[in-house]
Amino acid sequence: MLRLGVNIDHVATIRNARGTPWPDPLRAARIAEEAGADGITAHLREDRRHISDADIDALMDGLRLPLNLEMAATAEMQTIALRHRPHAVCLVPEKREERTTEGGLDVAGNENALAHYIAPLRDAGSRVSLFIGHSPRQIEAAARIGAAVVELHTGAYCDYDTEGRMDERDAELAGLREGAALAASLGLEVHAGHGLTFDTVGPIAAIPEIMELNIGHFLIAESVFIGLGPAIEEMRRRMDEARR
Repeated sequence: MLRLGVNIDHVATIRNARGTPWPDPLRAARIAEEAGADGITAHLREDRRHISDADIDALMDGLRLPLNLEMAATAEMQTIALRHRPHAVCLVPEKREERTTEGGLDVAGNENALAHYIAPLRDAGSRVSLFIGHSPRQIEAAARIGAAVVELHTGAYCDYDTEGRMDERDAELAGLREGAALAASLGLEVHAGHGLTFDTVGPIAAIPEIMELNIGHFLIAESVFIGLGPAIEEMRRRMDEARR
């Protein structure tokens, strides 16, 4: 079964725009669970632009679903993850000036540092995932340093689709398929995410090696019109249909 992880970052973005207690990310996580989500993802950024430390405390205390904590590979974030010991930790590149995560980690260029960084997280019981592109060089490096999971960045594929650049979209999709097959052959569990919508999720969900999709911004945006539960249910339906 293809799992769906729901990213609740932008529930916090809306809350923070007014400095009020609502909408509450934990409440959103509970709605996601009722609607069929298999896990919750939250990105604790260094600048705390959406999810806060208090949100992580609340999610760890109040969630029944597994929590996937997205974070940069910094000493501060490692300390937080080791204190909470979430089900999964996904390391992502992070720049303060970016609107959203712009690319994958350069694992191949930082193998030694990342190997030492993830070792205590793994020893603490968290599954370590690396958010990367589909380059064989990066996938092979992720396997060498002992990551359990790679999450393939689908942002370029989604952008090409939105912009109508179909030849480039199809080439990117082929790269994602090849990357997923390589990662699985190396013993890595394969996840994917970033920018996925109702229209773009099908071809990614159909890749047999992918075990989990993590989707957030589109679901929160769509919830403005149809509600969060129905948006998640529709995404789940399209994922399942594509997988069949």
